Amino acid sequence: MNRISIGLLTLCFIVSCTEKKAPDTKTTPSEPEKFIPKIDYTVTATLPHDVNAFTEGLVFYNGELFESTGSPENISTTRSVFGPVDLKTGKINVKAELDRKEFFGEGIAFLNDKVYQLTYKNKIGFIYDAKSFKSLGRFSFSNEEGWGLTTDGTSLIMSDGSNVLTYLDAATLKPLKTLNVRNAGYAEDYLNELEYINGYIYANVWTKNYVVKIDPATGDITGILDLSLLMDKAKSKYADANVLNGIAYDPASDKIVVTGKLWPEIYEISFKH
Repeated sequence: MNRISIGLLTLCFIVSCTEKKAPDTKTTPSEPEKFIPKIDYTVTATLPHDVNAFTEGLVFYNGELFESTGSPENISTTRSVFGPVDLKTGKINVKAELDRKEFFGEGIAFLNDKVYQLTYKNKIGFIYDAKSFKSLGRFSFSNEEGWGLTTDGTSLIMSDGSNVLTYLDAATLKPLKTLNVRNAGYAEDYLNELEYINGYIYANVWTKNYVVKIDPATGDITGILDLSLLMDKAKSKYADANVLNGIAYDPASDKIVVTGKLWPEIYEISFKH
């Protein structure tokens, strides 16, 4: 066999061995992507907010608005505190403060005449008397981080920056169950500040300008509250305004308010809930 023949055979061998296999053109039918409805809202009032408050929790208790804050190392004016907000000035009447060198304060919730406060990376929560705000001790949790906290009236519900919400037993503060939150079938990560409103969990999503409405029976997101316009308004009034974070509901007055980290204002909003 001459060199030309050998070369041709070799070339054919290389081509046949390296040729890509034709892709399978068969497809498996999939469910159509779900449509998550937008929740329309109106702003009914504008209130002052402390631009030094790095908001981590917002909640009504006995008609008063309470706020908890964190203390990033790079913002020296911030503190890890919680207390009722003076709606005329936006300032927090501090009821408890954590050492910012050791703890970063996160979400709070009131349940059974107690206040529960999470910390960011210590895997520790604090408990206070809801009337005197005296310390009643602390508890530990296994989640890598603590973010938001709310209650359905029976259990505490916490977020940890993932798409999973953890239910804690009110008596033992041990986990009862978890809830995987999905947006049109996909995990909705970075769930942050939480609020329980009329049987649904509302959650801020970190770095996003929206709040999601979660069905606690399924974990499915059933509505999205786009607050981009309020983020823009906050930025226009205070350039250092940070991300949207904070939603609170007062069942007695049916009032809902929202704000963000270092925002200059709190907004009372109305929407179908």
